[in-house]
Amino acid sequence: MKSEELAFASRQLAGMLQSGLPLEGALGQLCADMQRGALRDELKALEADLARGTPFQEALAARRLPAFLVAMLQIGAASNDLPAVLTLLADYYQSTNLLWTRLKGLLVYPVLVLGAALGVSLLVAVIYQRLIGEILGDFHQGMPGRGAPGLLAMTLNLWAPVGVIAILCGAVGLGLAVPKWRRSLRWRIPGFKEARLSQLASALALMLGKGCTFDQALLLLQQLEGAGPAGHELAQWRARSAAGYRKFSEITTGGKLIPPLFVWLVTGTGEDWAGGFRQAAAFYFERARHRIDMMLYAALPVSVLALGFLVLAQVLPIARLFASLMRMMAFDFDAG
Repeated sequence: MKSEELAFASRQLAGMLQSGLPLEGALGQLCADMQRGALRDELKALEADLARGTPFQEALAARRLPAFLVAMLQIGAASNDLPAVLTLLADYYQSTNLLWTRLKGLLVYPVLVLGAALGVSLLVAVIYQRLIGEILGDFHQGMPGRGAPGLLAMTLNLWAPVGVIAILCGAVGLGLAVPKWRRSLRWRIPGFKEARLSQLASALALMLGKGCTFDQALLLLQQLEGAGPAGHELAQWRARSAAGYRKFSEITTGGKLIPPLFVWLVTGTGEDWAGGFRQAAAFYFERARHRIDMMLYAALPVSVLALGFLVLAQVLPIARLFASLMRMMAFDFDAG
């Protein structure tokens, strides 16, 4: 389910509930205005469960909705403040969607360059291979018994770049397709890491601000992160918190993923951890947006230069070999 859809649904529900519409009717009205998709189907099923008299908490737990959304809705229902929680969720998913939309746009240029480089490199290799065949045929006809100079070097220069670019394309494809690798890369690539830090801080601020304990919030986020690097570090936080450490700087001691600036921003608000996480979320949101914009401005010219370099690196050595072969043929012709 897309963050954009979750933000829209949360904001619409919050508005209808604030206007006095009951939850069951609000869900029906929302589904009537939504396009077909997994989120609409789940919300319609939730509406049907509520119409049959199923308690909200039980009906919500049976739906295949994002775990974070379910947890926050349960908190909102328990505190009898569902519209306020939905409004906060809408802001959370809207900011998440804004950053990830820009990050996905940033990935377009490298992916296009790799695809174009593979296509151009393959085309150059095929064309030059045919030319080599024709020239070598003429070479053997004019000078029988002579070996073709530089044949191995030509072949390597032709097909080695194709192989290298194909391996790079495969690596990028696997990095995007394998969830474990994708989660790990998100915490290591500039821009992506700041976006993840902002999302983590925003989620913690949202849960702590609505009554979750720190351990409950960490447990949910650890489950969402899975076995990735962030999940491992959150597990360490939980262990140190359970061991009796009460200051956030003490809980995060020894961590390698979360930067010291993040810790400083949270501890700067004293005991108000929810406010500290909101401050960290806002800071890293702006930093992520700035870095993404800078990389977007640089991505197109860098991508064009990289593509040109790849083509030249393949063509120039072969052109020199061809020139050497032609000079040898011309020398033998003059000598004869």
